[in-house]
Amino acid sequence: MKDARTTVINISLPERLLHLADQRARAEARTRSDFFREAVRRYLGLTTVVAAQRQTSNVAEPNMGSAGFDYAHNPTWRIFRILAEFIDGFQFIGKFEKTVTFFGSARTASDDTHYQSAEALGGLLAQAGYTVITGGGPGIMEAANKGASDAGGQSVGLNIQLPTEQRTNAYVKDSIAFNYFFTRKVIMNISAWAYVFFPGGYGTLNEFFELIELEQNGKVEREVPIILIGKDFWLPLVAWLRQNVLAKHAIAADDLELWTIVDSPEEALEIIKTTKPRPPKLYV
Repeated sequence: MKDARTTVINISLPERLLHLADQRARAEARTRSDFFREAVRRYLGLTTVVAAQRQTSNVAEPNMGSAGFDYAHNPTWRIFRILAEFIDGFQFIGKFEKTVTFFGSARTASDDTHYQSAEALGGLLAQAGYTVITGGGPGIMEAANKGASDAGGQSVGLNIQLPTEQRTNAYVKDSIAFNYFFTRKVIMNISAWAYVFFPGGYGTLNEFFELIELEQNGKVEREVPIILIGKDFWLPLVAWLRQNVLAKHAIAADDLELWTIVDSPEEALEIIKTTKPRPPKLYV
C-alpha cells in the first residue's frame, strides 16, 4: 500500500501549493498569500521524504527550519519565491479595470514640464474612468499618481524593493511591492489598455524597448498603443534608430511605427480613448 505522502505528490505542484494555502486560509480566515510560504515549506518537506523513502522505509521527516534549509540561497526556494510574487501580482492587478501604465524617470522634479504633463494626464485619465498604474516611486510616477488621486480616481503603485529602498509616493492609493524587476514588469504590462512613456533613464528605456519588441513579435497586440510624450526627448532617439538600426537592416521600416509621439496630455488621452478593451494576456 502506498504511503499517503507519496500519493499527494502526484498532484501538480501549483495545485498542491494552492491547496495547502487554501486549507490554512479557510481555517484561519486569512488570505492565501499569508500561507504561501508555509505551503512551500510543507511541499519541500514532502518531496524530500518521498525521495528518502526510495532508499529506506523508515525515515523521519526532515527538519525544515532555518538550520536545516538555506532559504536565502537555495535555488529551489528562489523559484517558489518568484512563483509567489506572480500569484500575488496577478491577484492584485486583477482588481482593477481599464488600466493605463505610466513609465518615466524617478528623478524628474515637480517643476519640470514633463512632471506637470504626467500629472495632467493622470487627472484626465481618472476623470475618464481609467486606472492609473505606475511603479509607485517619485518623479514621473509620483506625478501620474498625483493627478489620478487628486481627480478622485484609481491611483495604483507597483513598487520595487531596492538596496536603497524606493519610497512609495504619497499619492498611491493601492500598492504592492516586488523583489524582482521581471515579475513587476509582467504585472505592469499584463493587461494595460495603453502604455505611456515619459522621458527617463535606463529603466524607462529598458521597458520601452522590451514592449516594442513584444509588439514587434506579436506577443503583445499591436493595437495596444505605446505613447511617447515629449518630442524633445523621443525624436532624437527615433532618428538614431532610423539612421543606424534601420539603415543596417536590423529592423523593418514598419517597426518604427509601433509607437506614437505626442507633446500634450490631451493628445495622449484621445489616443487612449480609442483603445478597445484588452483582456489579460501573458505573452503567448
